[in-house]
Amino acid sequence: MKRSFRLSFLFLLILCLLLAGCRGSSSGASMEKVNSSLTAVSLPDACRTTYEVFVYSFADSNGDGIGDLKGLQEKLPYITDEMGFSEIWLMPVFPSPTYHKYDAMDYLAIDSQYGTMEDFNSLLAACHDKGVRLILDLAVNHTSVLHPWFQQAAEYLAALPEGADPVYEDCPYVWYYNFTREPYGGCEPLAAAGLPGEGNKVLGDGSPWYYEARFWSGMPDLNLSTDAVREEIRQIASFWLSKGVDGFRLDALTSYYTDNTPASIDFTRWFCDTCREIRSDAYLVGECWTDQGAYAKYYESGIDSLFDFEFSGNEGVIASVVKGSKKASAYAEACAAEEALYASYNPAYVNAPFYTNHDMARSAGYYAYDDGSRTKLAQALNLMQTGNAFVYYGEELGMKGSGKDENKRAPMYWADASENAGSPELSILCQGPADMGNVEHKFGSLESQKKDPWSVWNYVRNAVLIRNAFPVIARGVTTPVPALQSDTIGAFTRTSEDKNNSPVLIVFNTGEESQTIDLSSVPYQTLSAVLTVSDEAVKLSGSQLTLPPFALAVLEAGEN
Repeated sequence: MKRSFRLSFLFLLILCLLLAGCRGSSSGASMEKVNSSLTAVSLPDACRTTYEVFVYSFADSNGDGIGDLKGLQEKLPYITDEMGFSEIWLMPVFPSPTYHKYDAMDYLAIDSQYGTMEDFNSLLAACHDKGVRLILDLAVNHTSVLHPWFQQAAEYLAALPEGADPVYEDCPYVWYYNFTREPYGGCEPLAAAGLPGEGNKVLGDGSPWYYEARFWSGMPDLNLSTDAVREEIRQIASFWLSKGVDGFRLDALTSYYTDNTPASIDFTRWFCDTCREIRSDAYLVGECWTDQGAYAKYYESGIDSLFDFEFSGNEGVIASVVKGSKKASAYAEACAAEEALYASYNPAYVNAPFYTNHDMARSAGYYAYDDGSRTKLAQALNLMQTGNAFVYYGEELGMKGSGKDENKRAPMYWADASENAGSPELSILCQGPADMGNVEHKFGSLESQKKDPWSVWNYVRNAVLIRNAFPVIARGVTTPVPALQSDTIGAFTRTSEDKNNSPVLIVFNTGEESQTIDLSSVPYQTLSAVLTVSDEAVKLSGSQLTLPPFALAVLEAGEN
């Protein structure tokens, strides 16, 4: 039944993308028909496509200008049914004094700006009803200075008589952090925490004590070697996994132990083992923002996935290929090379490709004078990688945002007040972070892009549909096809030992001119799906494949 459905799905997709190819309403109707059928596809875990959400800026249900969990739940049909995502990564939702919430004050609660635990339970149940996984962002490298653990430790140290040593039985929380009388790089004086003391004096003023805080003074680093801290973390993981959360995105793995990769890997291994004792299918993906050779080693920990920074950002493989600063062939070669590299550390690895995230400038600003063609193709190349692909909210619209972090986390562009007066989408618009600058978007709101079959939104939506229709894209092994490649043509096969996952050939054009490729040397001559940026169609005549500028084609074995 699955095979029959997939053939029907692909037939509709080909009709829509190859034959319709027009701006009329019939094309839009065809796309809706394809999309509404998407929920019938049974996706293997490794074939997930994940949507990253910053709740603060996504959808506001109560009119206070701040996104919340109820707003997100209201938009769940958009994420799953319209876009086809099968997993959601929530940036931190725990109580925090900052807008970004990476400094938790309580790991077992929901920030009141976002709602209540009941709201979270409702969202989680709604996700699971749709077969969608939900993972939480978990930063255990540090807490907030306002976390009770740190507050109690700081208060105790500030009150110690001069020269006296702390006693574990009097305040074990001192050992939860890295306190010292001898400061070193990355340390802050106790007073830097800004905690209120008696009268007008800041707690710790004049104290000889310092605490490690590598990110900033408001984020004291935890001592992850302490058994008590590990037990606290085990209880945190157990609380959420037992509730039904499907896993965690782990923040800042390389910072667990400063300049000590083996220790950081060891802690990651401990955390992975701990989670799987609680829930065997917990999914864990880690952030190691460093070079590929360094972060690949973290697969030794047994973690499922690591974010693939090699391909991301303005200077990564994807942007470099799309800009033309690297040959198109570099994409497939880099895919094949990294697959072998990661497998050498853990054969069961699942790659986590992503193109941008909340710490990076948004990708629509990467290409000068771009009419959207490069922005679109780059999104497709992210989604054509193996593993569990991640898309940052708003990237499907080509949102802009660069400079300070607040600008990169601007409100989801549901609608434009000047163009969509009376639109129901206006009621859920968020204000964005308080210190956000003026962010002007290039490609229009969701409301306007839905009306344009050639919009960035429709393109990314189609790319997700194609990824979901061919499980081998996410689960297979990449082999470049040098005979087909050139400076502007990339070509590779994706194959799998699983006979249920039919192999495919993917060919794309990064050039501004149409290119014709001779496929006579390969057995893949059934044109199954395409992505184009204009009404200039992909054509297959015999073994001659013609790709318009910035087009991508997926072919299966056999002949048309």
